[in-house]
Amino acid sequence: MSHPHREIRPFASSPLPRHIAIIMDGNGRWARRRGKPRIFGHRAGAEALRRTAEACAEWGISHLTLYAFSTENWRRPEGEVRALLALLRRYLQESVADLRRRGVRLRFIGDVQRFSPALRKRMEEVAAALGGNRGLQIILALNYGGRDEIVRACRALARLAAAGEIAADDISEELFARHLDTADVPDPDLVIRTAGEMRLSNFLLWQTAYAEYYSSPVCWPDFNRLELAAAIRAFQMRTRKFGGLASPL
Repeated sequence: MSHPHREIRPFASSPLPRHIAIIMDGNGRWARRRGKPRIFGHRAGAEALRRTAEACAEWGISHLTLYAFSTENWRRPEGEVRALLALLRRYLQESVADLRRRGVRLRFIGDVQRFSPALRKRMEEVAAALGGNRGLQIILALNYGGRDEIVRACRALARLAAAGEIAADDISEELFARHLDTADVPDPDLVIRTAGEMRLSNFLLWQTAYAEYYSSPVCWPDFNRLELAAAIRAFQMRTRKFGGLASPL
């Protein structure tokens, strides 16, 4: 439980990250330590998602991307995959009113064509219902993989070249980025991974080229405002040089 008198916040005098991306890890381990099935951890993780989004909206973060279901997650046991998709449907059903009240937008990245038509329709309806909001944008990465996204962008550019609409020399970093799922989203400033892990796991491979990284020791269901604030404060204490120098010698 979070105690208000112990809560830390980001440094008020330092810039906030515009875009935070989170690899939500440790749901299964969290459940196993409690003698519960893995889906118990995923359900607790959904509550951590709500807490994190609430804090980001309150603190003025503009974009929050959450690695919710990867292209590799289809390899998990069929029962767990079904439970994860049911949890997604439940989130889309129950969260709309709260997200609307908080001014939050919701969008999806990844190859969502693999999902059922009913689920895709619900995703479209929720995104449209919240489209007029101007606050935090939550981006759920679903059936998402960084390599898959890059391949899909390459195919799109190849089709344009084959049609004679662009030449090979027209392809630049800027043009390539416009064909990614995140075309109109600023690159992440801060990537957080929970459960003490240090891997990117095929997440936003192009977009995180200059992101700062933070590994939280807690499993995702235990992630809270204190942990988020600690990650942001660690980010605020770093000097971002983007390949240059912090200051003239």
